[in-house]
Amino acid sequence: MTQEIHGTTADGFEGVREEFAAFVAGERPDYEGQLCAYVHGRKVVDLWAGTEADALYGVFSSTKGAAYLVVALLVQDGTLELERKVTYYWPEFAAEGKGVLTLRDLLAHRAGVVGTDTGFTLAELADDRQLAERLADQRPFWRPGTAFGYHALVSGALVGEIVRRATGRTLQDVYQERVRTPYGLDFHLGLPACHEPRFRPTQPMEPAPEQQAALDAVPDGPHTLASIAFNRNAPEPTDLASLPNTPLVRAKGPASVGGVASARGLAGMYAAAISEVGQQAPLLKPDTVAEFGQLHSVGYDLVARAHKSFGLGFQTTSDTWHPFLGAGTIGHSGASGSQAFADPWTGLAYGYTRRRFAFPGGAAPENDRLARAVHRATLAL
Repeated sequence: MTQEIHGTTADGFEGVREEFAAFVAGERPDYEGQLCAYVHGRKVVDLWAGTEADALYGVFSSTKGAAYLVVALLVQDGTLELERKVTYYWPEFAAEGKGVLTLRDLLAHRAGVVGTDTGFTLAELADDRQLAERLADQRPFWRPGTAFGYHALVSGALVGEIVRRATGRTLQDVYQERVRTPYGLDFHLGLPACHEPRFRPTQPMEPAPEQQAALDAVPDGPHTLASIAFNRNAPEPTDLASLPNTPLVRAKGPASVGGVASARGLAGMYAAAISEVGQQAPLLKPDTVAEFGQLHSVGYDLVARAHKSFGLGFQTTSDTWHPFLGAGTIGHSGASGSQAFADPWTGLAYGYTRRRFAFPGGAAPENDRLARAVHRATLAL
């Protein structure tokens, strides 16, 4: 039985609905997902299938986009300075030779503290303050600033501690006041209890036999950088797919992986970052977007064991995922398959969520065809 496609598209974006319908028709009967896009602050795509219009999902590392937006705002304000050493804000971070790192290095995934020798408990993973305290004492896994690797579960806590030291407030509080509340975004770093009934628990990946064989072929061990970065070296190794299904994680909203959002919330945040929305000026000035979207770490990612690239925190989406997008596009994917970005050249802001954990993790493969369809329609305007 083919899922019905709900929602609307603006004139000229009918092809996006057709592409979404064609994708959903080839998916499992229980598929749930949402797609939303803005162009120059105007919503042009708002589609969903297999769920309610206002459903909320765990968006895993797409959460990081909200964390980096807060940092970009504070840099733009002059509250934070990219060339300042991390220890200027957070003296304890100097332990074990990390005192050489600047905020720019930290944002570019060059710190080398992707985890700890003994891993974290679930309670620690849910609490950025506890993560930061553990990471301050941790020796780096490579010489700080000399290489890069994805700080998958901890980057939000690292920048969050700097935000707290500089402002006296948590990153989550700054996000709530300056980003989520003014725009009414359905993108939460700490899900209020009143919204819990809207949350749809993440479903586990169900790989096909050949996909499972590919997963099994990846070299792994409890003390590899990848295992440390994803907390598989802990006494109770982390099941990544289940993290947002933990009430404590949803309630605290850790800034690396704990966000809960709809596609509307993801796209709306990136629209607000680069465009006038509802007669409110863009959150970021063009120079700030350009600075944070500029390539900073490019090449072999020591954690991913593959070519990757990062700007300042944000994934450089046109290099990492969608080469048809403009240079300097800022965004972030999430392990369940979510994807969100802002292309400053076209004014396009995109958000996608899905319920079932996608193979192989990161932006789900369908994002390429869906984002391409939205981009094509945007260029034709």
